[in-house]
Amino acid sequence: MPPTQQGTPRTSVDLQAPDLSAYRRGNTGIPYYHRFTSGAAGPTVTVNALTHGNEICGAIALDRLYRTGFRPTKGTLLLGFANIEAYETFNPANPVQARYLDEDFNRLWSKEVLDGPRQSRELVRARAIRPLIDETDLLLDIHSMSGESPAMMLAGPLDKGTDLARSVGHPQTIVIDAGHAAGVRMRDYGAFGDPGSSRNALLVECGQHWRRQTADTAWTVLLAFLRAAGIAEDGFLESQGLTVDAPSQTVVRVTDVVTVTADSFAFTEPFQGMERIAQAGTVIGRDGAREVTTPYDDCALVMPSHAARKGQTAVRLGRVMR
Repeated sequence: MPPTQQGTPRTSVDLQAPDLSAYRRGNTGIPYYHRFTSGAAGPTVTVNALTHGNEICGAIALDRLYRTGFRPTKGTLLLGFANIEAYETFNPANPVQARYLDEDFNRLWSKEVLDGPRQSRELVRARAIRPLIDETDLLLDIHSMSGESPAMMLAGPLDKGTDLARSVGHPQTIVIDAGHAAGVRMRDYGAFGDPGSSRNALLVECGQHWRRQTADTAWTVLLAFLRAAGIAEDGFLESQGLTVDAPSQTVVRVTDVVTVTADSFAFTEPFQGMERIAQAGTVIGRDGAREVTTPYDDCALVMPSHAARKGQTAVRLGRVMR
């Protein structure tokens, strides 16, 4: 089980975790994954929720989409709940514990790990849904955060990811990043990380895990993604609350990833995310005895983790693109 995150700013749960039992059978041969085919030529689009079992905004958004009866106007739509076993342990009294069962589901998405000998409940599930991800042209993976950071779209390191994030238009912040030293994310898996492939993926962090606004953001981003993928009619999107106007977006390019190397890591302040540190050389944390400092002026702190352990990402440092 994952450890309780010491220093996590918020543990109260304002969202109701939906009952997903109606989706258990699926129609793909893989529990909790459904395929909807339009019969017209078009991309295979996948929307994935519950990569982490305590990040319930994605489950709320997909449950809401199912209930509308939405069907794609072209191509194929795949909808699924990934780490469902972890989600089934979700308890609002201790919500952090449902993040995963054995290991982080979103650090497993390399050929070496998926085809390797290691075993865990997360790997069993990842290997089961891998064929669906292999057929996906466009992926949206819906997440949330422990801190009170503004929502952000993680577009990966390639131009094609940033272009897709801009076409979605939500949320306001786009982050260009290469992931984690601890393992490969689903959004970076296979052809998604190949600049020569048209297959593309995004990971959206919708806000603090259990705030009501986070579920609203997940819904808006989901609708905007369906629009960008070209598989939804404008009338449907408008009826569900998606407006034409989108916020002016800011792009932050991650230049440095602070990975914990010592047995203890602590920030100098209770950073939540997207703070802008004015001066280069400012101490923002201590990795054991080593001071962690900002490498340049106006440095953005991307998703600081107050529970990071050795080998995990404590924070990413980003340059705001003008």
